[in-house]
Amino acid sequence: MSPNRAWTVASFPTGALAEENFKLVESPVPAPKAGEVLVKNLWLSLDPYMRGRLSQSKSYTKGVEIGDVMTGETAGEVLESKHPGFRPGDKVTAPSGWQLYWAGKGELLTKVDASKVPLSYFLGCLGMPGRTAYFGMKDICAPKPGETVVVSAASGAVGSVVGQIAKAWGCRAVGIAGGKAKCDYVTGELGFDACVDYKAGNLFRDLKEACPKGIDAYFENVGGEILDTVLRLMNVKSRIAVCGLISDYNTTDPYGVKMFRSILVNRIKVQGLIVFDWLERYPEGNKALRELVAAGKLKTRESVLEGIEKAPQGLIGLLKGANFGKQLVKLA
Repeated sequence: MSPNRAWTVASFPTGALAEENFKLVESPVPAPKAGEVLVKNLWLSLDPYMRGRLSQSKSYTKGVEIGDVMTGETAGEVLESKHPGFRPGDKVTAPSGWQLYWAGKGELLTKVDASKVPLSYFLGCLGMPGRTAYFGMKDICAPKPGETVVVSAASGAVGSVVGQIAKAWGCRAVGIAGGKAKCDYVTGELGFDACVDYKAGNLFRDLKEACPKGIDAYFENVGGEILDTVLRLMNVKSRIAVCGLISDYNTTDPYGVKMFRSILVNRIKVQGLIVFDWLERYPEGNKALRELVAAGKLKTRESVLEGIEKAPQGLIGLLKGANFGKQLVKLA
């Protein structure tokens, strides 16, 4: 068996993330202890939240330390099990981090059925990003049929699911994305009613045209100027789910929201969204997402890099919007 290879944290970034903040190390493949499972990781998920883990600032969960394996979720196959709930050959997702092999407590694993959909889907539309979209839509945005739902980063792993859920629930779905290719994909392949290209330089005009009745619910992934523009078009008693603020993650001088007054004037409900808060309801979200996929109402696109060596550049590109769809690293 080839040795384990893992990316560890070499330093904390100041401003933009760089490959120098990581170090690739080799070690023997770990042996599982009693109650543990050895997993060969086949897919690594890259997600915007990872930038926050590389910071010593207060956050919703503990960040990584220098020398730690970089945090991240993987999908893979059980090689050896000393836990009664798993056996060799089982497909699972695990909190393995950026490495080829992982040994850990069976309670931390999730067994998945990859017989009908690709295993990688359980890191995307049927995994954490999908559940984030589902619970943010159901419990925070809470759209009614006929209402207008807007989502930023609409071609990404979370945003693409948000818009498709909106359509499945009878709403008008409007996306915001960067570039004509992404916008064409959002409306053509995913079925949104409209998608605004924020790079075109006419964001307010184009968004107002796409939302003639205003905005009833907004799913925020970007923040910054996009959030300010959306706030100008929000309706009375509208809702905003704040899932991400990716425009600020690499900056030392965060954008200051100028249209905060709209929250008061329009009595907007604004709530932060961390999917772990719905942990006990994951089965509900998983079931709803599987049903949408089975019905052909939930499609996905994956941006894949080959080899664990590409993980740092993948995350760096993701934070700059270089990905098109769910960002993954194929490990084997």
